[in-house]
Amino acid sequence: MAVTEKSAAGTADPAGPAGAAGARTWREDYAGTYMGIFGSPQLELVRGEGAHVWDEAGRKYVDLLAGIAVNALGHAHPAVVGAVSEQFARLGHVSNLFTSPPQLAFAHKLLELADNPEGGRALLVNSGSEANETALKMALAHRPGGRMVALEGSFHGRTLGALSLTWKPAYREPFAPMTGNASFVAPGDVAALERELSGGGVAALFIEAIQGEAGVYPLDPGFVRAARELTTQHGALLVVDEVQTGAGRTGEWLAHTRFGITPDVVTMAKGIGGGFPVGAVIGYGAASSLLQPGQHGNTFGGNPPAAAVALAVAEEIEALLPRVRELGARWRAELAQVPRVVGVRGEGLLIGIELDQPAAPVAAALLGEGFIVNAVNPTTLRLAPPFVLSDDDAAAFTRALTSVLGRVG
Repeated sequence: MAVTEKSAAGTADPAGPAGAAGARTWREDYAGTYMGIFGSPQLELVRGEGAHVWDEAGRKYVDLLAGIAVNALGHAHPAVVGAVSEQFARLGHVSNLFTSPPQLAFAHKLLELADNPEGGRALLVNSGSEANETALKMALAHRPGGRMVALEGSFHGRTLGALSLTWKPAYREPFAPMTGNASFVAPGDVAALERELSGGGVAALFIEAIQGEAGVYPLDPGFVRAARELTTQHGALLVVDEVQTGAGRTGEWLAHTRFGITPDVVTMAKGIGGGFPVGAVIGYGAASSLLQPGQHGNTFGGNPPAAAVALAVAEEIEALLPRVRELGARWRAELAQVPRVVGVRGEGLLIGIELDQPAAPVAAALLGEGFIVNAVNPTTLRLAPPFVLSDDDAAAFTRALTSVLGRVG
């Protein structure tokens, strides 16, 4: 069962602010005050430290999801706390009528880590969806009126432009038609991709190095290299969505570097802010100059606190990359030996565990044992833990998974 520990913040008041809700539980309070787009929350979390979080009743959990690949350094990391508080004390929001030292420093750091050739530029935004919206506008500036190609199983966000590039019909169809005019090809099908591109009028191909929301499916290296060759041949941009895989999640700063290609555009978010809302777009070569003044903008992107914390996170992650590779490889091998696990996919600390049974009841049982994971598709558990996860916590999860699979399903 979940370990019980008194939270430093104490037990949350079930009455809510000023006791206005009377004896309502937090679940009832949520249902009555918050838009229901996420369904009913599993827990009310009140505190975090490292790879652990605590709920309102003081129960402790190992966070193996990290806010869906966001909290790369875990919770309450000193570098994150220090960067945010120090920068807010010095200079907060200034708008993009101005720049600031943190904005310039993090842009330089992004380009350095991305091994960007001369002429590349970065743009800071606030989320992965916004990063992909920016890339979509870059593609349309590159080929006005052009159409997009994405992959079956893709997930690029839920704003209308990004949603047009997202494969799942249940997400897209209620909001059609959308900007993007996208068609989809199967991952690995080079012939189908060539047919789409050779038809003309394609502005960009969007891919993920690992399709995280589909169930942690890595793309075939040969397919990625063919995608680079074909997009170049047919004058389309290659956009690599590194929102979930970037910032060291796979053991490399950017996952696509394993394939030996240079894309035109890379989009990032999630882990680069360590829990603070930060996104980024990197334009390589000529793509970095596609959007001209007045064609795009945002209010909060690259604000000094966001840039300061992202710079601190990047510097911490650089030192952790060997640990991500080592723990990830060893843990995946151990998980593959668990009875009723039929496959383990992924790289670094982005892991998909394929089961021989429905994943949702297993995820629920693991939560009861004190481990936060999610059922990313009907038969797959996704792990995307903080990079500071200990060997002991990883081993404890493997034991818990073995026990749960022995009695659930």
